[in-house]
Amino acid sequence: MNTDKIFAESIAKEYAPKKASKVVALKKLDRKAKSGANIFAYTLGIIMTLVLGVGMCFSMGTLGDGNTGAFAAGVILGVLGLVGVGVNYPIYRKLLEKGKRKYAFEIVQMAKEISEEAE
Repeated sequence: MNTDKIFAESIAKEYAPKKASKVVALKKLDRKAKSGANIFAYTLGIIMTLVLGVGMCFSMGTLGDGNTGAFAAGVILGVLGLVGVGVNYPIYRKLLEKGKRKYAFEIVQMAKEISEEAE
């Protein structure tokens, strides 16, 4: 067994131009259909979690001067954060459905082509 030949072929394979396969294109389309919903859900989730945390800090007196006004602002911020976190998943589902509908035809066509080639 010539290990130098195997090593040289593996290095040459790294630098050879790669053919774009249909499976890779299908994965990219699937990722593209889901990415908008994922980005929105993570962004809204992080922001609303931070709002909830700031509200908790105000209501516990960690931030602010600990008077009734700071407590009320903390409760309002906390409720706003809870509502934002609560509506995040339904909004995500709607956006995901919209993205899947947008790319459904292309994905189904490509999947059919791949399955026909495999036969």
